[in-house]
Amino acid sequence: MKSQSTLLGNMNDPVPMLMSKIWVFLSLSYIFCDVLTNMEMSVLRMLFEGNITGIPMTQGFLLFAGLSLQIPFLMVILATILPYRVNRITNIAAAILMIIYQLVSFFMGSDITLHYVYFSAVEILGNAAIVVLALRWKKVV
Repeated sequence: MKSQSTLLGNMNDPVPMLMSKIWVFLSLSYIFCDVLTNMEMSVLRMLFEGNITGIPMTQGFLLFAGLSLQIPFLMVILATILPYRVNRITNIAAAILMIIYQLVSFFMGSDITLHYVYFSAVEILGNAAIVVLALRWKKVV
């Protein structure tokens, strides 16, 4: 019954619902940035060759990429069901990890393009918003 009361408590608290919505927004942003990037002729050529600027597209690399994209998808759900303390810590950790992941991506992969800079800025700001929300979040009693 405790998990049911946690879920009901989170539904009465606007912060977990807002964080979940931001995670949805971020998930879509990550996907659409990748879709647009894969429309670039230079990226298409590299994909057909099996590597992006020297990074081989191995099963392991693709698994890592898939796992990293699961983080925001999973946070959509976890932000609404985890208890207060664990929820705050998990949201902060996941958002910081995604900020680091985004910053590192500037030094790997294809050339930096205008759409990539735009999406990266939006994604970093969205993750920073989650960190700020989680840090300022006070438990509803």
